Amino acid sequence: MSTVLVFGHKNPDTDTICSALAYAELKKKLGMDAEAVRLGEVSNETQYALDHFRVKAPRLVERVSDEANSVILVDHNEFQQSADDIADVRILEVIDHHRISNFQTADPLYYRAEPVGCTATILLKLYKEHGVEIAPDMAGLMLSAIISDSLLFKSPTCTDEDVKAAKELAEISGTDVETYGLEMLKAGADLSQKTVAELITLDSKEFAMGDYRVEIAQVNTVDANDVLNRQADVEAAMAVKVLDKKLDLFVLAITNILTNDSEALVVGDKHHLFEKAFNVELQNGLATLPGVVSRKKQIVPVLTETATK
Repeated sequence: MSTVLVFGHKNPDTDTICSALAYAELKKKLGMDAEAVRLGEVSNETQYALDHFRVKAPRLVERVSDEANSVILVDHNEFQQSADDIADVRILEVIDHHRISNFQTADPLYYRAEPVGCTATILLKLYKEHGVEIAPDMAGLMLSAIISDSLLFKSPTCTDEDVKAAKELAEISGTDVETYGLEMLKAGADLSQKTVAELITLDSKEFAMGDYRVEIAQVNTVDANDVLNRQADVEAAMAVKVLDKKLDLFVLAITNILTNDSEALVVGDKHHLFEKAFNVELQNGLATLPGVVSRKKQIVPVLTETATK
């Protein structure tokens, strides 16, 4: 089992899938037997990007320790977001742009974390640092990751470095950023055919916040009613997750990519934490969060601060 598996978090988003592919490609060019894999289903948005640049999705792996002794993590570090058996393998590297939490290793490792909007922005630097040329298809996937994580540069997580990287990757891949980016985001925002179970797991992450276990899912849409018309069913499915995973709180952020606002659906005994954090009163389990589009920068830090006081 000499192959090194490269993967991102469970319920993978576009950055997770595309960065795993791009980094595995870099490691292979540097002589490592590396393979990109995934820990969940591919979203419509990500599939749009893969189809556009004619790249096959990584294969799905249930237990990484059955196939490899060593792994590389991209786009995450928190163990509850990773493979269920992550403690049974050696982590060689982490390339990430999130907070560092619930993470430890027995051996030294290469850890690259930068406060940018997307893992792919860091990967561009790594390609340059190693003097490796980026193939047009990988450049296109990396560009897709930046567009996704930055909501076409509208998210507060987006930095000047992300914008600069996107322009460079667009040139390499021969992509019109605005036209392609909007079409890709719209592909991901079509929730009409999604089941209730898919809505709450498409892009969902679990966080340790002090003594509390909190799960935050997020879906992008052009009409929140695509989800809210099924609110009762969605809440029931969220409640099952709360019980099964012993969560204190489950938040579903329904983000409108046109207005850059979110509706938050909240389930769990500790719903008062959410109300206190955002200075809102839940009405029928729901609250409007004007200007909130980023889980990483606008939801997780605020909730964490309240939960750990």
